[in-house]
Amino acid sequence: MNIYQNIVSAKKEGKKLLAVLIDPEKMDLKHIPCFFEKIHNSIATHIFIGGSTDKDNQTESVVMAVKKETNLPVILFPGDVSQITNKADGILFLSLLSGRNPEYLIEQQIKAAPILKNAPLEIIPTGYILIDGKKETATQKVSNTKPISQEKTTRILHTSLAGEFSGKQLIYLEAGSGATQVVSQNIIEMVSNKITVPLIVGGGIHTKKQLEDAFNAGADIVVIGTAFEKDESFLKVLRK
Repeated sequence: MNIYQNIVSAKKEGKKLLAVLIDPEKMDLKHIPCFFEKIHNSIATHIFIGGSTDKDNQTESVVMAVKKETNLPVILFPGDVSQITNKADGILFLSLLSGRNPEYLIEQQIKAAPILKNAPLEIIPTGYILIDGKKETATQKVSNTKPISQEKTTRILHTSLAGEFSGKQLIYLEAGSGATQVVSQNIIEMVSNKITVPLIVGGGIHTKKQLEDAFNAGADIVVIGTAFEKDESFLKVLRK
């Protein structure tokens, strides 16, 4: 399974991808089979698993349960090194480029390096950029960093370019879970037009219009949380 090359190929072909993000702290293992019946009837192409915290160390259990239910790529989206498991297919090797806390710029990555060196996971270097979604997020609290204001478009662009130039294979613009303001179309379009690597956009997307707006503005992958399952009208939009 060559996850990254498939993403790049999809970008070249203009094919839009949809990732469903599962937070291990919020997913009941007993609910996973039912959940994936809906996933497999949707346009979802990837599964991301992770959260800002995993106090009960549920990540590996959730990954194993998910792998039993799907052949979609299962990719770790870890909040820290404790959330790494060999049971997934790949990992977004995240650097929090929007903040200046060394713990999430490089320290967690150093801790992860010896674990990942011999792991079977496909490692995808990812520049993670928090964008102000008008709600304090768990990532903001845990990382002790502030998101970039959506008014600071030049800073967002330059941060994205710096990520690409430093070798990141993906750029991820994140408004945060439960954001009341999604990343604007203007920002998505601006970044998409200037970077050459695939662009991921997530945070607060829970309507058909928001999904289409993100795709139309240039997002290659849109990430939605499990909240979509609670909204039957949005679920219908996501059906194949």
